[in-house]
Amino acid sequence: MLWAAILQRLGFNNRLQSATATHTNIRAKRTGRCGPNSLSYVSAGAQWQPKCYARASHCMFTETTPATKHPYCKGSSSTRHTAEKVSTQAAERQAVNGMSQATPQHIAFVGKEVNVMLGFRGELMRELAAKGHKVYAFAIDYDTSSELKIREMGFIPVKFSLNGYSANPLADLKTLWQLYRAYKKHRITLSYCYFAKPAIYGTLAAWLARVPQRIAKIEGLGKPFTVGPNGLTLKMRAVKKVQCWLFRMVLPRSTALIVLNEDDKQDLKEQCKVDMPNTVILGGIGVCLEQFQCSPVPLKPLTFVFVGRLLDEKGIRYFLGVAERVKAKHPDVLFKVVGGATAKQGVSLPELKRYVKQGIIDYVGHVENVVPYIESSSVFVLPSYYREGLPRSTQEALAIGRPVITTDGPGCKETVEDGINGYRVPRHDTNALENAVLKMLSHPDKLQSMGYASRAMAEQRFNVRDVNRRLLNVLNL
Repeated sequence: MLWAAILQRLGFNNRLQSATATHTNIRAKRTGRCGPNSLSYVSAGAQWQPKCYARASHCMFTETTPATKHPYCKGSSSTRHTAEKVSTQAAERQAVNGMSQATPQHIAFVGKEVNVMLGFRGELMRELAAKGHKVYAFAIDYDTSSELKIREMGFIPVKFSLNGYSANPLADLKTLWQLYRAYKKHRITLSYCYFAKPAIYGTLAAWLARVPQRIAKIEGLGKPFTVGPNGLTLKMRAVKKVQCWLFRMVLPRSTALIVLNEDDKQDLKEQCKVDMPNTVILGGIGVCLEQFQCSPVPLKPLTFVFVGRLLDEKGIRYFLGVAERVKAKHPDVLFKVVGGATAKQGVSLPELKRYVKQGIIDYVGHVENVVPYIESSSVFVLPSYYREGLPRSTQEALAIGRPVITTDGPGCKETVEDGINGYRVPRHDTNALENAVLKMLSHPDKLQSMGYASRAMAEQRFNVRDVNRRLLNVLNL
């Protein structure tokens, strides 16, 4: 079924039919007789009847009612294939343009973890459900409680399998097949696929299933584009080439591509050769300003907080190193770490406990609600060198009104106006990071004004309601 859909979408079925027709015409030319495929043809209400001439160079058709020419009459295979392709594209455009009038739409949100989907996409999903659309939540980690939670919110849970870090083509084909079947089963009319792998395989499955509107959202280019302190490894270079090829093959099959920053758009164009005129730079997924309310910056004691996944690429080791050096000079300053330990790709729990035992950090661990921990901190720090889209944790800190120290990397640099609401430092530069922390310690009187500037930035650029309004325009809903 999947292979049939692939062949049909790539036009191989049409080419096979064209080859069969060509063979029939040659036979007619030699014998003066019509082949079995030329007996009759009914299209758009017109019945075609064969009228053969022994000396004719091809089988002629006469029409009983006005209609277009029979597809097996004059015209090359390539011409017919091009016409069919243009016709398909026109039909898809017409379907997309008419979507806003059709109610309800069957909308598939395709991501990874349920909690991430609800935390980052929940506002948009609720707004669409309130408009009367059917919202399907595609995720990979459903259990009984999360399925119940999704249903209580008015969404329909759909589980599929996806290995975000695997390069196994068989596993990826399985993902493609599952998504294709689910789109067909639920009669999806709009797919909204975010993160790299879901955007690739979710969008390709939607194209194969002839979903009229296919939104691919790239929220950062991820690990293959992340340059570590020693550059890209050979393995990551190979993975990057494969990912670029997949981007180049799949993203043009979306009806709209959404990225969060200008650097991602440029790298997709220059490194992956993906140049799509319908690319939208969203500039952040936004936060709920009512949930993340502004509060005064606490100055006693001065507290620097790291919130996020404790991955090396997020800069957690740089944060720990600077905390150790600064604590030696300023023992009253606090450093707080909020996030789950990740032994395989970041900092392990035993390692964190050693820092806690030495009095260097307070380790909170993973929490569902980060608001109290950001509110009780003075400065938010994210020394990330990961290829971010635009970090959600930083947007939350901006909304609460906290000065920010972050890097000059894509996605991070968009959250700080240097010297206004915080400081930007070069990636991998721990000396610059330490100097930024010491600058904050030397001028605590500036932190409140920086906090107000952060809140103003959040209100102007990262209000989730404004972001969702722009998204609804892109979705034509």
